[in-house]
Amino acid sequence: MDGLQVPSPEGAMRREPHRLAYPRFLWQAIVAATDGSPLFYAWMTVLTAVALVGAHAWARQVVDGMALTGMSDHVSWGLYIGNFTFCVGVAAGGVMMVIPAYLYRDHAMHEVVILGELLAVAAIVMSMMSVLVDLGRPDRFWHLVPGLGQFNWPLSMLSWDVLVLNGYLLLNLHICGYLLYTRFLGRRPDPKWYVPFVLVSIAWAISIHTVTAFLYSGLGGRPLWNSALLAPRFLVSAFVSGPAFIIIALAVVERLASFRPAEGPIRTLTRILRVTVLANLFMLASEMFTEFYAGGTHTDSARYLFLGLHGHGRLVPWIWTAVVLNVLAAVLLYLPVTARRREVLLGACAMTFLGVWVEKGLGLVVPGFIPSQLHEIVEYGPSVTEWRVTAGIWALGLMIYTVALKVALPILSRGETREDGLPAGTPSHG
Repeated sequence: MDGLQVPSPEGAMRREPHRLAYPRFLWQAIVAATDGSPLFYAWMTVLTAVALVGAHAWARQVVDGMALTGMSDHVSWGLYIGNFTFCVGVAAGGVMMVIPAYLYRDHAMHEVVILGELLAVAAIVMSMMSVLVDLGRPDRFWHLVPGLGQFNWPLSMLSWDVLVLNGYLLLNLHICGYLLYTRFLGRRPDPKWYVPFVLVSIAWAISIHTVTAFLYSGLGGRPLWNSALLAPRFLVSAFVSGPAFIIIALAVVERLASFRPAEGPIRTLTRILRVTVLANLFMLASEMFTEFYAGGTHTDSARYLFLGLHGHGRLVPWIWTAVVLNVLAAVLLYLPVTARRREVLLGACAMTFLGVWVEKGLGLVVPGFIPSQLHEIVEYGPSVTEWRVTAGIWALGLMIYTVALKVALPILSRGETREDGLPAGTPSHG
């Protein structure tokens, strides 16, 4: 069985009671998620192995303490929080599928919009896992749970972050679950049960990365983050990484699955990427001008990041590699050959995705702590344990996204799944 057995409009499933259809949907979803080609099994085996390596490294970290990481009293946020920041952006970037589909009535985007929503689910799970592994005592996470812990809302930005991340996860789970289930039944989705949630998710996606930026810019003792431009930079970078990943995902799906997305969504996302890549570089250049032209002691963190400071410059190769990758991606996206050769476009997407991961990860989080408030320079480098745990988190996220696509794509690719006889991907409103 390659996927869910979606009934035709004349099928008996449409006449089954809801209580019988739902268990069958769950069962066939499990079958679809675990059945596939040898390539699928090889891919999932590799991801499982990497995830287990990460889980073992995290278990050792829990037993032996945060001393296994490269963090210290001076640099208390490192690779984990950098990965958290980036994954929140990827989740927010999934909205770039929703805006053209529902606000600008791009009917071609309706066919693939659920790929962006599923990406948001996987990315939010990765974000939460990145925070969990950063806790020295993960058994105390319940302090973040409203009603159980000391949830300092609304004064604490961390409490806002907990709310918006969990809220965004629930929104996307509802939208994806409802649309897939109704299409599995061969029924027309009722707009009142998902369109309002889709519109709310657009604003919510912007809020999750804005609140994350406020977590940094609200810390007055960290000059590198005290910028009103930080939140817009976060959003622009999210609108780079999200579309870049979705373009790669669409290309992989088109090559390996029976689902054949139209060219329209890739062209739309490419046009979005051309604008956001340049906007991201422009904002980075604006920050660099402000830091270096004005001078002063408050620019030491930026100098450490880009040029090195007093003989210390562990992050200099990282940040300039990210800048070069983003510049090369911007150049490639505007070359005419990119429109003709898919591999060039995918290369540009991969470069800018990796470049933003460095820029909004290690390049943003770590230099905020260097030099310290006592003007001491204590450098940070991720330990092997941190790399293993982070790789495990990414493997888990890719497993979630792969399984979600295995369940969703057969429903979207089947022809007769609607009461009106139209294909599954055909928009049902607007």
